[in-house]
Amino acid sequence: MNARILGLAALAACLAMPVYAAVALSDAAGSYTISPSGSSIRFTIGKAGGGGFDGAFGRFKGSIRIDNSDVGRSKVNLTIYPESVGTGQGRIDDFLRSDAVFDSANNPEIQFRSTNVTRTGDTTALVTGRLTARGKTFSEKFTAELDGLKSGTIKFHVTGKVLRSRYGMDVGTPLYSNVVDFDMTLMGRKG
Repeated sequence: MNARILGLAALAACLAMPVYAAVALSDAAGSYTISPSGSSIRFTIGKAGGGGFDGAFGRFKGSIRIDNSDVGRSKVNLTIYPESVGTGQGRIDDFLRSDAVFDSANNPEIQFRSTNVTRTGDTTALVTGRLTARGKTFSEKFTAELDGLKSGTIKFHVTGKVLRSRYGMDVGTPLYSNVVDFDMTLMGRKG
């Protein structure tokens, strides 16, 4: 799920960048490596009656390529390592890593590969791609908003919702929501 989010964020960033006021597409065009420094992949799962829990992934990597001539051909590739999940509660972290949820021992990566980027506003884009988790692949969508471009770096705020049941991670429903809300900051460095 996180890979999808990262991928969507990166791709959305690509779309949003070209239309960013006072920034020319040629200024944003190129290849970027997503930097863990300045980036975060956070998620929330609600609970019936209120509450739930928040978490984040500590390890991930990815790349963004912004196509100068056709933003729709821009690409985002993200890989998230589910063993790096953290909620601040050891018991929940162990459960999330177990075969009941991520099964990180047998599925060490979650991947997102963009298939389409569509500009939705001056600084926003919709990134569609293939998310693979626990050996299952589905199309997912994320919204990305350009937060900045300077000195060879690009920054995006990415959000999206993923149904965990599609990936065989629906343990605890309906007490815990089937919807995972993602809120990511992706910082890319050119080069």
